[in-house]
Amino acid sequence: MTLQDKERVAAIIVAAGRGERAGVAEGPKQYRRLGDSTVIAQSISHFREHFAVEAIVVVVHADDGELLSRACDLADAQVVIGGGTRQESVLRGLEALEGRSFSRVLIHDAVRPFVDADIITRVIESTDGQTGALAALPMPDTLKREAADGTVLETLPRQGLWAAQTPQGFPFDPILEAHRKAHAEGRHDFTDDAAIAEWVGMPVRLVEGSADNTKLTWARDIERARRMIAAQPRFPDVRAGTGYDVHSFEPGDAVWLCGVAIPFTKKLSGHSDADAPLHALTDALLATCGAGDIGVHFPPSDPQWKGVASRRFVEHAVKIVRDAGGRIANADITIIAEAPKVGPHREAMTALLSEVLGITPNRISIKATTNERMGFVGREEGIAALATVSVVYPGELV
Repeated sequence: MTLQDKERVAAIIVAAGRGERAGVAEGPKQYRRLGDSTVIAQSISHFREHFAVEAIVVVVHADDGELLSRACDLADAQVVIGGGTRQESVLRGLEALEGRSFSRVLIHDAVRPFVDADIITRVIESTDGQTGALAALPMPDTLKREAADGTVLETLPRQGLWAAQTPQGFPFDPILEAHRKAHAEGRHDFTDDAAIAEWVGMPVRLVEGSADNTKLTWARDIERARRMIAAQPRFPDVRAGTGYDVHSFEPGDAVWLCGVAIPFTKKLSGHSDADAPLHALTDALLATCGAGDIGVHFPPSDPQWKGVASRRFVEHAVKIVRDAGGRIANADITIIAEAPKVGPHREAMTALLSEVLGITPNRISIKATTNERMGFVGREEGIAALATVSVVYPGELV
């Protein structure tokens, strides 16, 4: 078969296992985080992006619906509840595709997130109407058979031995029939789909896999995978956000600026403490990840925010940025006011913002300027503030 034959190809992603060997504290391993994605999301993405794959079925455990919805986008995939064994789960995935005119099917373990388009293509091209194919690697190590007492019983020749991977590809109708036959005869001991194909006499070709296409079995495998993700080159994704706010004066005895109360003959009017620089900073942070503005998150009509310290607004915005994978690089704030003087309080302001933003003081700039007696600021009717931040988000893989 070649990709020019216009054969219809579907893929089944098997994700119904419990993965106890990788530890249970973080849940099943297919839902673990890998960088800014998850194991299962990354596995699905390779098939979603392959031009020859028309449909994807994801087979999951009955208890994993919420985990799955949080882990990946399934807008173009069909979800099927798996069975008590991997073999039964694959059969249910095949039956979900029955009657949809697919001539070829790929079966892939969700916990192999580093499969690539070349492997998928090789498996598809090596599968035809009578023959299956699987990604595999020749065994590089000397193999030993263990005796009952834990010593070496014998050395096995490694010539001609291969380590099976997934995806494994098959002509659709024959592999469905083979799975049904195994189920009907109570055979649940096959370790992969190629073994079932061999059992019914279907030839299966070996095609080149990849050392990177490893199965995540143990906790150490997941940590190694995370290191691989972290080491992959990415396009930089540095974003800048800006914010502007203004508040008028009213009778009072202090003005809140950058979280510091400065004694003064007036105060700023607002539903919260009216800290204009922190309001501008909140908007700037939210802008870097398209999260709206301060009014969306803290409506002035909501009485719970009356008189609240604006530091809470900034802390909320920081959490949104970090949840999106962002790292704050710097913050630049300009306070526009005829009075009060900002200089004597700059150190305290910087220390507070360093704590709230989680960055060092040398990444924070707080400046003040007058409006040269022009406009509402020049007439000392209020204070304006500008804020600019830069945030580094995880970039796309090169």
